[in-house]
Amino acid sequence: MASISLFSPAESLQVACVESQPFGENTYIVSRAGDRRCVVIDPGFEPRAIVEWIDGQGLEPAAILLTHGHSDHIAGNAALRDRWPSLPIVIGRHDAEKLTNPAGNLSAAFGMSLVSPPADRLLDHGETVSLAGLDLAVREIPGHSRGHVVFVAEGLARPVVFGGDVLFAEGVGRSDFPDGDFAALAAGIRDHLYTLPDEAIVFPGHGGPTTVGHEKRHNPFVPAGAAR
Repeated sequence: MASISLFSPAESLQVACVESQPFGENTYIVSRAGDRRCVVIDPGFEPRAIVEWIDGQGLEPAAILLTHGHSDHIAGNAALRDRWPSLPIVIGRHDAEKLTNPAGNLSAAFGMSLVSPPADRLLDHGETVSLAGLDLAVREIPGHSRGHVVFVAEGLARPVVFGGDVLFAEGVGRSDFPDGDFAALAAGIRDHLYTLPDEAIVFPGHGGPTTVGHEKRHNPFVPAGAAR
């Protein structure tokens, strides 16, 4: 059964985390105080809990944002589109094909044939997504998947990162999938996340939140500094 946690990581920002089983995947519903719009990041295998939370809060989703195309992060797309038919699906350009490819999104490996509606918008590194009162910078960090992106909320006193399966609390995403690459993953973390302020909070795709500063000091897989 899905569990829901609430966070207020920066002024006027509310983040609801719906942890979906069986993979303990984190879906984030992000909104600004006083704004009934929200974005849904990486809807997982328990979309009913996501829909019920959004409806219960009186929110209106503006988009589904996807950090990457693995099945546990896209499984709820179809159900959310059933509830909100015009809801756009937004993903990094180089992971878009996974949405409709069970082998690529890894569901076939688990005996499933999961597909999502195709993307409505493709993202490139360096652009900004402006939705629901949020400005989210797109940073492409391959290594867990070829087209993995993270979203960095800009214009806040404390940066907030929605990081998918790149950087975890004292961990990193797997790089042993067909399009994985640990060297690229580590380089992307150092170049695009460790360059953020130490107080930047990271909401990962699995497990609890962490900060950039904590990971620079304590992450055993990608220590700060020169590559190993």
